[in-house]
Amino acid sequence: MDSEQRPLSSIDEAFERAPCGLLATTVDGMIVRVNSTFCGWVGYQAQELLEKRRIQDLLTIGGKVFHQTHWAPLLQMQRSVAEVKVDMIHRDGQKVPMLINAARRRHADVEYNEFAVLVVIDRHQYERELLRAREKAEVALEEKRVAEEALREADRRKDAFMATLAHELRNPLAPMRNVVDLLRLKNFADPQLLWARDVLDRQMVQMTHLVDGLLEVSRISEGKITLRRESLDLATALKYAAEACQSIVAAASHTLTVALPHQPVFINADPTRFSQIVQNLLNNAAKYTPDGGAIWLTGRREGEQAVISVRDNGIGIATEHLPSLFEMFSQLGAGLERSQGGLGIGLSLVRTLTELHGGSVSAHSGGAGLGSEFIVRLPLSNEPDATAASHVPDPSARNATRHRVLIVDDNEDAAESLAMLLQAEGYDARTASDGKTGVRLADEFSAEAIILDIGLPDMTGYEVAQAVRQSQSGKSALVIALTGWGQKQDKQDAELAGCDFHFTKPVDLGRLLAILAGGSVDPAA
Repeated sequence: MDSEQRPLSSIDEAFERAPCGLLATTVDGMIVRVNSTFCGWVGYQAQELLEKRRIQDLLTIGGKVFHQTHWAPLLQMQRSVAEVKVDMIHRDGQKVPMLINAARRRHADVEYNEFAVLVVIDRHQYERELLRAREKAEVALEEKRVAEEALREADRRKDAFMATLAHELRNPLAPMRNVVDLLRLKNFADPQLLWARDVLDRQMVQMTHLVDGLLEVSRISEGKITLRRESLDLATALKYAAEACQSIVAAASHTLTVALPHQPVFINADPTRFSQIVQNLLNNAAKYTPDGGAIWLTGRREGEQAVISVRDNGIGIATEHLPSLFEMFSQLGAGLERSQGGLGIGLSLVRTLTELHGGSVSAHSGGAGLGSEFIVRLPLSNEPDATAASHVPDPSARNATRHRVLIVDDNEDAAESLAMLLQAEGYDARTASDGKTGVRLADEFSAEAIILDIGLPDMTGYEVAQAVRQSQSGKSALVIALTGWGQKQDKQDAELAGCDFHFTKPVDLGRLLAILAGGSVDPAA
């Protein structure tokens, strides 16, 4: 029978169950015997201590110093030490004050140190410390809860700020956009006037992209981007995206070559978000390619994937920059010198939107000065629909069935400039600067289409829409919300109020005219 199976003798049992801690060590401190009382005080099992730890290993730094300078020498000279108070470290890291008596004895010609240990914690003090520890834990949990709530509140404030900022920027952009479109209807003999108009046009496009980018940062970080998928014809969708970027490409005298698949290729995608993917890549190519460069847009089918490639002969990408290219706010050092402005979120948005569609995007370049290529891969639509919506506006549609248009906007510049644009297109357009006047004119004028700002001085655009819908003539009118508020909730509120469409400022004139002409165009911006 081995020692583990042998029943305890009365001496062994007394050692094991003694109310004080008992242990024996070799002269260098290695523990060779220990009872359960001591093990309980320090939080270890006997097998974790025996022949594995020295008693000084359980002491605090100060205790170890005391052991080295006083305790060990006294045991060697006087053979005993009485009532030495030291702190030992519990397994969980807490200090345990102990009172130690030690003696050096010889057994079978081998010397051992024998220790009798008492815990000297005051029970009431211990309970008070325990209570304080619990209170600290509760305070820490409350502080954590408050901090998390503060973060959520900061996030809500950030979203509100971003939405308000976008709204405030869009309001002045709207009349500026209208004026530029008005200037395009004029024939200028002076080449400087033509140049000035084109500069304003390009910078307006850039400003609009920046404002939209501000909102996309918030949507990306919060995971608030949602997709409205439908079956899209790849060739048609790429044509529209290329046309939308034509002004930026032309401004730098680039040549854009578009190669589309000969056979129908369908993808299940959000048309607006897909257009964003392609437009961001084309804009990126235009910005980082020296004037007079070449850009190629290609769409094709590879297996069960639709592959979109945007290639240029621009400044290229150094190999070390490729891994971080799609990170938020990332811009290449060399590119900063050529960049026409931006927040560095375009490629990050491309990756996010592509991955939301179940696809992937990659960047390739031979190095600085050797151009670059971005390749987007998207899964094909499982159920191709030959009548998939093209979402290509028809700017030439001018035979409007809705001739009488009322514009309700307290921004006089925005209202008058838009009215002038519509009048130039053959519409009978009138304006109102507040909600009550708008409701009255909608009835008196028998408006066939009403373009509403939302932030009016006396009532909201939503309330105007509801009031108009209650009148006999307003039931059949086309109601369009045109506002600087462009969040998802704003669009839902517009729909609930009875609006047929929701545009964000500045409005795309071609799309607005297509809507007024009775066309089916997705107005999402």
